[in-house]
Amino acid sequence: MRVKSSLLNISAGLGNQLVITALSFVSRTVFINSLGIEYLGINGLFTSILAMLTLAEAGIGSSIVYNLYKPVANNDQPKILALMRLYKRAYLIIAGVVMLLGLGLMPFLGLFIKETNVEHLTVIYLLFLVNTAAPYLFVYKHSFLNVNQKNYIVTAVFSISAIVSTCMKIAVLHFTENYILYLALESLFAIVTSVILVVIVDKRYPFLKQKAQVGLDEETKANFKKNMKAIILQNVGNYFIFGVDSILISSFVSLVAVGLYSNYKMLIDICRTLLNQVFANMYHSLGNLIAKESPDAVYRIYKVTQLLNFWLYSLLAIGLYLLVGPLIDLWIGPDYKMSHAVLLMLVLCFYERGMRNSLSAVKTTAGIFHEDRFTPLIQAVVNLGVSFALVQAMGIAGIFLGSLLSALLVPFWYTPLLVYKKVFREPVSRYYVHYFKYTAIGTAVCLTAGAVGRLLPVDTLPWFLLQGLICLLLVNLIYVVLFHRTEEFRYLLGIARTVLEKASSVSAIFRKVAGHGRNMEVGGKS
Repeated sequence: MRVKSSLLNISAGLGNQLVITALSFVSRTVFINSLGIEYLGINGLFTSILAMLTLAEAGIGSSIVYNLYKPVANNDQPKILALMRLYKRAYLIIAGVVMLLGLGLMPFLGLFIKETNVEHLTVIYLLFLVNTAAPYLFVYKHSFLNVNQKNYIVTAVFSISAIVSTCMKIAVLHFTENYILYLALESLFAIVTSVILVVIVDKRYPFLKQKAQVGLDEETKANFKKNMKAIILQNVGNYFIFGVDSILISSFVSLVAVGLYSNYKMLIDICRTLLNQVFANMYHSLGNLIAKESPDAVYRIYKVTQLLNFWLYSLLAIGLYLLVGPLIDLWIGPDYKMSHAVLLMLVLCFYERGMRNSLSAVKTTAGIFHEDRFTPLIQAVVNLGVSFALVQAMGIAGIFLGSLLSALLVPFWYTPLLVYKKVFREPVSRYYVHYFKYTAIGTAVCLTAGAVGRLLPVDTLPWFLLQGLICLLLVNLIYVVLFHRTEEFRYLLGIARTVLEKASSVSAIFRKVAGHGRNMEVGGKS
C-alpha cells in the first residue's frame, strides 16, 4: 500500500511539474520582455525578504505532522482531532504574526535595495505580504491529506490552479504590462486554491469538522513543544543559509544582478521541485514505515532511496552544468548569462544539498529535531561570515562558495552521525563510503558527458535538444551498467516493472471498453 500510494503521488507530482515547467519558461520570457530585468530583481528580492517572515511558521507544521503519523496509522480520531485543533490555532496566530512582522519591515525596505527605477514599491510589497500570510489560514487542513499519503489530491488542485493562474498572468503581462495587477491575481488564486482544498478535506474526512472532545496528553504536548523549539532554531538557521542570497546580491552588487541570478535560480528550482515530487511523496510513506517497522527494514529502504537520490540529483546536476549556459543563450540571450564560476558553485550547492535529501527525510520522519537544533544556526554563522568575506574578492560566486563551505563544515558530517546512530544503529562510515563512491562516479560521468557534448554545436535549438538527449541517455546508460547488479537497483527495477504492468493493465481495460463500445454501435446499426 505504501508503494502504491507513493507511486500515485509521484506520478501526479511529476505530471504537474512538467506542465508548470513549460508554463514557467513562457511566463518568465513574457515577464522579462514586458517589465524588464529590474522587476525580475524586485520579484526575487521580496520573495527572499518574506521568506524570512515565514520563520514564524517554522517548527509548527513539521512537529504536528510528525505527531499525526501514529494516530493516523492507528485511526485514533480523538487524538487526531485534538492535534488538528492545535494546528488550526497555531496557524491563525502565524498568519497574524507574519502580517505584523511584514508591516514592521516596510520602513526598512530601502536598506535592501541598492538602486532601482521600479515604482510603487510599497504596494508591490503589500501584495507580496498578503500572498505570503493568507494561505496560513487554511494550510492545516490540506496538510492532513499529505499525512494520509493523498498528496496527489493537493498536487492536482495546485496544478489546475497554477495552470489557470499562470495563463491569466501571462495575458495580464502581455496586454497590460501591469505588475501590480499581476501580483493581485496571484494573491487571489492562492486564497481560492486553499479554500478549495479545505472543502475537499472536509468532504473526505467529515470527522474533522467535529469538535475535539479530549485534550492532548502531557507527553504529546511536551514532545510537541520540544520539537517545535528545535525546528524553529533549525529553520532560522536554514533561512540564513538558503534564503539570503538575493538580499546579499542586492545589497553588495545590484538589483540587476538579482534579476540575472533569478533566471539561474528558476532553472535550479525547477530541477529541485521536480525531484521533490519524487522524494516528498515518498516522505510520508517513510514516516508510516518508521512508525511500524524495524530499524533493519527502514535501513534497507533507505539504501534504495539513497541510490535513487544520487541517480536523480547527479543526473540533473550534470545536465545543469553542461546545458544551462547554452539554454540561456538560446532562450533570452547572452546578456543574461552569469560567469562559469557562479554556475559551478550553484551546481555544487544543488548536488551537495540534494545528496542529503534522503538522509534528512529519515531524520525528520523519525522525529530527530532536538538533537541537532543548533546545527543550522552554526552553519548560518559560518555561511554569512565566509560569504561576506568572499563576496568582496569574488563577487557573486563568493556568496555561493560560502554556502558550499558552510554545508561541508557542519551538516555534511553531523546529520549522518545522528541518523545512523539513532535510527539505523549502523556505523556512520558506511554512509561516507557510499557518498564518496557515488560522488566519484558522478564526477567521472560528468567529465565523460562534457567531452562528448563538446563534439556537438549548441547554437541552434535542434542541436541543443540533441545534446540534452545524448547527456540523458549516456548518464543513465553508464549508471545502469555500474549499478544493475546491486540489491538497491533490483528493488527499483521491480517497482518500475510493477508500474509498467499496472499501466499496461489500465491500457488494456480502456481498449476493451472502447472495443465493447464499437461493437454495441455496430449492433445498434444492424
